[in-house]
Amino acid sequence: MTEKTTRNALVSWSGGKDSCLAMWRARQSGMAIKLLITAMDESGARSRSHGVPPELITAQAQALGAEMRFYDTSWKTYEEKFIATLKIAREDGVTYAVFGDIDLMPHREWEEKVCAQAGLEANLPLWDEPRLKLVDEFLSLGFKAVVVCVNGNYLSRDFCGREFDAAFLADLPAGVDACGENGEFHTFVYDGPAFDKPVAFKRERIVQYESPAELGTATYYFQTLLAA
Repeated sequence: MTEKTTRNALVSWSGGKDSCLAMWRARQSGMAIKLLITAMDESGARSRSHGVPPELITAQAQALGAEMRFYDTSWKTYEEKFIATLKIAREDGVTYAVFGDIDLMPHREWEEKVCAQAGLEANLPLWDEPRLKLVDEFLSLGFKAVVVCVNGNYLSRDFCGREFDAAFLADLPAGVDACGENGEFHTFVYDGPAFDKPVAFKRERIVQYESPAELGTATYYFQTLLAA
């Protein structure tokens, strides 16, 4: 076997478009994606930032042919729990950690730091590419996603729950990034070329959340998704 086919990797998996495209590119480069890891809230009921239930994230992993591993954490313990999860993956033979970040250097520096502490190498397949180009690639490949969270400082409530598609992008106000890289919105990918079948889900209510001052005061809207 060649080195190219033995590069075992995990993906820091949000369930959204950037981590999905990063996973796709990593696989296309020859990496074997064995594992997806996702941070959940303290209760384990919803993913951090995106607010997606574990049943749907597990369904993503199954459709993508990878093992799913969750870790419950507060924001205060996030780094500690993340490093611990990486170390366990390293013991299981994983040597690379794939991330979907594009161009925010503090994010890359943090990822390289925690990976080094766990004995892994950080891999960022989308790094330093034009954001709109990445969005175009994601959609042209045939991936499908729904917007599951919007930051009210940037977008109104009616953007939440929409399909992430050309119409959504055309409606974005001036100054809102097409990738949502500044935290404007988050997505949940449910189909595409990497999936052996679509993830079945149904939309329920939209929930409003007020973030505390220590996390940057803002109103967030979450589209509740349930397994169908």
